This record gives sequence, structure tokens and C-alpha cells, in this order.
Amino acid sequence: MPEHPVAPPVVRFDREVVLLLRPVALVVAVVVLGVAGYMVLERWSLLDALYMVITTLTTVGYGEIRPLTPWGRAFTMVIIVLGVGTMLYTLTTLVQYAVEGGLERRLVRGRMQQQIDRLTEHVILCGYGRVGRQVAQEFQRERVPFVVVDSDEASIARAQADGCLVVHGNAVEDDVLLAAGIRRARILVTAVDSDVDNVYVTLSARGLNSRLFIVARASREEAEAKLQRAGADRVISPYQIGGRRMALLALRPLAVEFVDTILPGPTEDMLLEEFEVRQGSSLAGQPLGTVRNGTASGAIILAVRRGSQLIRNPSADLVLQAGDELVAMGSKQALQALERGL
Repeated sequence: MPEHPVAPPVVRFDREVVLLLRPVALVVAVVVLGVAGYMVLERWSLLDALYMVITTLTTVGYGEIRPLTPWGRAFTMVIIVLGVGTMLYTLTTLVQYAVEGGLERRLVRGRMQQQIDRLTEHVILCGYGRVGRQVAQEFQRERVPFVVVDSDEASIARAQADGCLVVHGNAVEDDVLLAAGIRRARILVTAVDSDVDNVYVTLSARGLNSRLFIVARASREEAEAKLQRAGADRVISPYQIGGRRMALLALRPLAVEFVDTILPGPTEDMLLEEFEVRQGSSLAGQPLGTVRNGTASGAIILAVRRGSQLIRNPSADLVLQAGDELVAMGSKQALQALERGL
């Protein structure tokens, strides 16, 4: 397996982090203000000033460590008002965060991020709308590891309920894609509703991982060319596919039914899969006829892709080479036997 560059740690300041940091920052500001005030007004040392501020903020009430000037007493009253108010605000915020489940959500996200960080050669699915959800269901049925990226909280909640690993954020941002493991992934599917966002996601993903195979959704015809220029390997229009399928069902229902039976589905009597002839494979250098009678007996090899050339219905004397991609049809057992031979 090729080595992948290690992505730098991703730090994202979401709303929950800001909610927790705000009261802490206020407490720190009051402490700094108090220490500076006592050092300037009373000429106290840093330790004495810090001790006075801490005992005042915590309402311990040990008393003044030194006699205070009138200005010092006035300043102490200000610190009491500011400090007690800030401490109450901080405690209220922390209790509210814990009661509303914020701590539990953060722990769940932390465990989920650890699972995502362990993934390699996985798929990143950007967008969990109507199209994205169907794509996710296919990945789950095929047991393909994948991560869902979406900025909508409702979509993220649905993805979690469906058992998906998720990253909450906008996929056009590099740090969100890094959190999803873009540098270790092998495929990215961007199925966001906006063509503009799909273009930006494709550009960002291609810049972060040049070897990534990118499948992009296009709602309009003019977006297809832009997505290809942005780096998408395949561009799919759900509306075109849906319209074409409806027309074929009306004109050639039996042919469509046959194709449906050989594509992976609820029944696995006949499947359609693709395989690659790897370097060092025993099939490399052998004629296709020999392969059909040996390892691939029971499987029908429909096509061979060699570079940019797609050879349909290949002849028996075609010699296989390392790097060739085979499109084969057969039972699950026959296809597994062919894959073991590769």
C-alpha cells in the first residue's frame, strides 16, 4: 500500500468551542485587569496582587493582605462586581452546556473522529441530501468505508442515525476535507445541491490529493464542463440519468430489467464487477481464452480497459497486461475466484 503524507492536526473553532471559550476568556481578562490594577495602584508584587484577585473572585474572604488606599478599595469593589458576575456566568454556561448534552456530543464526535483518522483508502461523500443518501445506502450495502461531510445539522443528524461516520462542516473548506481524511482517501463523491459548491469542492479536493478519483454531481449541463476542468474524473447528472432510464423502461423494459439483475442489488445470483490486473499477477501475459477456461471459468469478461482504450467483447487471443481493468459478469463465487487470481 502506498504511503500517504500525514495530514497536520485540524483545529476548528466551532460554535460550541466559542461558547466555552468566551466565559473563560472573561475570567482571564478580569484576573489580568485585577493583577495589573493592584500592581499599579498599590505597588504590590505580582504574587500579592494575584493572591488578592483570586481570593476576591472566589469570594473566600480571607481579608486584605495589606492595608488598601481609597483608590485600592474602590478598585477592589469594581473587581468584586466584575469577578463575581463573570464567575457566575462561567458556571452557568458550563452547567447549561453539560445539561443540554454538549459534552456528550463532543465526546461522541471525538470518538468518531478517531475512527475517521484510522481510515485509509476510504470514500468521502460530500452532501447528504436526496442523492447523497442514496449513494450512502449503496456504500453501506457494499460495505465500503466512507465519511459523510455536510454543513447542515439536520443532514448530519440523519447521517448519524443511518450509522454513517460524519464530519460537520462545509466541504469547500480545506480543513473540513482534511478532517475527513482527504489525503488518505481514494474516492470523493460530491453530491451537494449547488453546482458552484461542487466545483469548489472538486478544486479543493484535487489540490489536496492529486491521485483522488472524483465523481461530481451536476444539476445543469453547463456545469459539467466546469467540473471536468476543476478536476472531476466523472460528472453525473441525476436528472439526465433519471430521464434516460424512464425512456428506456418505456421502450426496452426487458433490457433494463436484465441490466438491473446484473448490477449489485438485493439478489446476488448475477453480479457485474470490475477488477484490475495487478503487477505480478499470474494472469498477466496470458491470453484471455486461457483465463476464461481457468481462473475466470464461470465468469464472463465483457470488456477490457487498457489505458484510454475500452475493448468491448474482447477476443480469446487478447493477451492481458498488468494494469488492465476487466469488466466481468457472473455469480458471486465466480467473481471472487477471479479476484483471487488477480
